Amino acid sequence: MGLYTFGQPQGGIIQTAYVVADIHDAMEKWRARLNVGPWFLLDHFTGEDGVYRGAPAVADISIAMGFAGHMQIELLQPNDDHPSVYKETIEERGYGFHHFGKSSMNYAADLKDYKAQGYELAFEAKVPSGGLVGYLDTKGELPGFLELIEDTPGLDEMFSSFYRASLVWDGKDPVRSMLTGEPIG
Repeated sequence: MGLYTFGQPQGGIIQTAYVVADIHDAMEKWRARLNVGPWFLLDHFTGEDGVYRGAPAVADISIAMGFAGHMQIELLQPNDDHPSVYKETIEERGYGFHHFGKSSMNYAADLKDYKAQGYELAFEAKVPSGGLVGYLDTKGELPGFLELIEDTPGLDEMFSSFYRASLVWDGKDPVRSMLTGEPIG
């Protein structure tokens, strides 16, 4: 296995994610206290063809991504009360750590392997990077969900663009559009 352009190993952990009550407040705190940025924000995301625990997923969330070194940090804010893996975590444990994101070079095979280990697929959807993501319920063996992120050319391209922006970030324009890269606010 090789490395992605953003420095993480293919087939390894490439992301840590947190559910937050207010994504704008959370981005600012991560910026001010930990110098993470710039943030790339998608205000509304439901996932294409999403399925949550066997039913169509309709929950709307906001997503922000930024880098701390080579590790991508993802912030997730539910925007409604529809059932989701995000609301589930908040109801069970409150806000905070949600999942590890692990890239998958063979999504179908990895998903089958994790299911054989007893992990239930809690949520699956198509994402803007061009692949699938699947959240596996680790049933307490890990501190949160395990998200399989399908390896696609779009994954490396998108995440690497966010990573490169963090390397030259001068503190200006701390929030940018995830889709266009243009400053927000």
